[in-house]
Amino acid sequence: MSDAEGAQAAARPTAWWTGLTARQWLGYALAAGFWGWLVLRWVNDWFLPPGVGTGRGQPFIAVAPIRAAAASMQATAAAGGPYAVVAGWLAGLLSALAFVVPALPALAEGVWLTLVLTVASITLAFPIAVLLSTARVYGGAGVRWLALAYTELIRGTPLLAQLFVLFFGLGLTTYIRAVPGVGTGFIPDQAIWVAVIGFTINSSAYQSEYLRSALQSVRPGQLTAARAIGLSQLGGLRYVVLPQSFRYAIPGWSNELVYLIKYSSLAAFITVPELFFRAQAIASTTFRYTAMFTLVALFYLAIVLSASHVMHWVERTTAIPGIGGSRVRQL
Repeated sequence: MSDAEGAQAAARPTAWWTGLTARQWLGYALAAGFWGWLVLRWVNDWFLPPGVGTGRGQPFIAVAPIRAAAASMQATAAAGGPYAVVAGWLAGLLSALAFVVPALPALAEGVWLTLVLTVASITLAFPIAVLLSTARVYGGAGVRWLALAYTELIRGTPLLAQLFVLFFGLGLTTYIRAVPGVGTGFIPDQAIWVAVIGFTINSSAYQSEYLRSALQSVRPGQLTAARAIGLSQLGGLRYVVLPQSFRYAIPGWSNELVYLIKYSSLAAFITVPELFFRAQAIASTTFRYTAMFTLVALFYLAIVLSASHVMHWVERTTAIPGIGGSRVRQL
């Protein structure tokens, strides 16, 4: 191979999976199993006709054989002998599995609602945050004061208190319930809408601070140059300043996404049947609080790690030399 051919071969982009370590392969395998099971669960519960699949709310694996095997292992452990310790360990594992399997369908529905609350809130809050941040940086004195008052009020009060004010104090459920179609079919009920409104308001304040710092990271000469080539101030913000600041704000958005995933559990206090609410209902019925909330913690961990990985990929993909991002993309 000539030097030129060798240089061309070295310059060719390699597949992303060629450099993965064994730990990364394990992580991707676990993530694929987790999300694959969730998608399969959702398809089975909501889209398959009656008589096809396992039925909504029914586990994919029969529980009775697991319980029978656990009882057999317990009897073996109680009888003593050289395998008593191993039998006792297997009995505990099978008993835990017999507890987890029936709970999985309800938890899968809770995960779906958790994702809906998170994605809807962070998406709806984004345009509000853009307006607030630009008002803080480029608005007049009155507009800056109003944006600051809104931001500090929301960031300075607990999210749970905000949800209680919306749900119990202002009685938004009364007005939302009157909207035709609410709570029927795939349209969420009034409690879910109140949670989305509350999370949107809260997230918009935090996102506005991330964007404000990102806007201030863009050199003032960028807007001056935009005005010099004929763009209005609004046009310069839209086409020059904001695209650069969005890249600076990606790490902040990553944090906000993780926060919203975890804070979505507060919606359980206004009767929204998301992941934490489902776990609490199962635990109060079975009285196995430690096992149930340990399982739910693993669910939240899987969702948070997946979201963090996606945002890291977005940050790496959108990085431009000299603009922002933790890693520079080769152009």
